[in-house]
Amino acid sequence: MKAAAGMKAAAGMKAAAGMKAAAGMKAADGMRAAAGARLSVEAKSGGGLKMVSAEEIVALQDRLTSAWHEPPEARINAPVPAGDTHDGDREAWLGLVARQHRANFDLWHIEDEARAPGATDAELAAVKRRIDRTNQLRNDLIEELDQMLLGWLEPKGLPKPDAEQNSEPPGMIIDRLSILALKIYHTREEAERPDAPMGHAERNSSRLGILEEQRADLAACLDALWKQTLNGTRRFKLYRQLKMYNDPALNPAIYGETAAKVRS
Repeated sequence: MKAAAGMKAAAGMKAAAGMKAAAGMKAADGMRAAAGARLSVEAKSGGGLKMVSAEEIVALQDRLTSAWHEPPEARINAPVPAGDTHDGDREAWLGLVARQHRANFDLWHIEDEARAPGATDAELAAVKRRIDRTNQLRNDLIEELDQMLLGWLEPKGLPKPDAEQNSEPPGMIIDRLSILALKIYHTREEAERPDAPMGHAERNSSRLGILEEQRADLAACLDALWKQTLNGTRRFKLYRQLKMYNDPALNPAIYGETAAKVRS
């Protein structure tokens, strides 16, 4: 009986040890899963690799261009993707990309008004002032794009001051992608125009292929610049546009007229 009791006790200890080991393995698995989840979130947001994604920017610009061309009664909202709920920086970034694209969209169509054959001198003067204001906004938003990226990079010790400098910052590349999105949209319209003269569709289809290739090249350059900035081998700076035509203190056509009025 004593031997049987000993065997029973040993079995109980072994079972308890097995349960403890299983619990430990389960806890370890849970810790690994939690760590993996954290890494996944960090890769999507805090890791920064997707803070700038040319593919995402191009898709956003194309989607917004199509939505904004819809007639008001048929227009649907084209919200900026919110991204990961842990990543407010990315949401704010894409919102700024959308605002900059809207400035180019408005500028494109205001300039079309200036080329209308029947426009009067007074209408052209009014359109010119709208072009100046909108172009100023466009350039201000290019600077804001680069300011946002530099502010996001600074706590990470980037860009590296001794890295090779890029000739233009991401904001300027994104502005060029924005203009290409508009060119591609309108060129595709012309290629598909049912009432166009003979040869028109072929000519614009050829132009469309060139524009698509140029955009793909530029998008790849943006991704390369961002990747190289993150790994410390390349840097970019904020380039101020310093436009003079809208500043009353710098445009002689404005301050000269003011001075003449004061003298008279």
